[in-house]
Amino acid sequence: MDLIVLGAAPSFTDRAGSAASCYLLVERGEAIVLDLGQGAFPSLAAAREPSALLTVVISHLHPDHFIDLVPLRHYLRYQWDPPRRLAVLAPAALATRLDALNDEPGFTAASLDVAPLSAGRRQIGPFAVEAGRVAHTNESYAFRVAPAGRAAGGPATGLVYSGDCGSVGDLAALIRPGDTLLAEVSFGPGPVPAGVPHLAAPEVGSLAASSGAARLLLTHLQMGFDPAATLRAAARHFAGEVRVVTEGDRLSI
Repeated sequence: MDLIVLGAAPSFTDRAGSAASCYLLVERGEAIVLDLGQGAFPSLAAAREPSALLTVVISHLHPDHFIDLVPLRHYLRYQWDPPRRLAVLAPAALATRLDALNDEPGFTAASLDVAPLSAGRRQIGPFAVEAGRVAHTNESYAFRVAPAGRAAGGPATGLVYSGDCGSVGDLAALIRPGDTLLAEVSFGPGPVPAGVPHLAAPEVGSLAASSGAARLLLTHLQMGFDPAATLRAAARHFAGEVRVVTEGDRLSI
């Protein structure tokens, strides 16, 4: 399974060429996207025909994780004759949010087949996807994605994506030994301010070590925090491979 980072930025950044959270996963010629934050649609369209995706999975309803569903919706509706449609898995209020944004009831349903997300396991084409609730908004999810049917007795080694998360303990149940952990580190080397539901590098590094993860990918680093210092803070707790990912990175999972 291949991971292509289309967006790794948080809600605001001064980093030219950046886009917010968006991760393309490809397995056996099929693809899904985890999150579609601001600025990510152009990179998605350059990397993959968007209408051919199996689905877009949205972790939670903060704009830096879903707002480029708007250009995706327009693309599906106006670029094609006849218009095309795409499945979206998301927290229950997504369509209401998008319809209100455009002040148009039915705006979302015109092109997107939105289904409510829930905790648990499902198969989407060649992907085994497990969702787990995490502390962040009133409905936020992390995901484990692995190639379906590759390992006897269960899913193959996979990718665990934290979304935005206020407690590393919520992620532990998703991680299997050998997995790659793609974790937000909004507050870099830390500490996270009291009452703010995000993560920093030391606790993410400790989670990777205690869970048996094989690799730790750091993302969603807020403006003003040093990537090198963030990487060092995670590496002090995790002896495996650690890297800060950015737009355009391609990795084999």
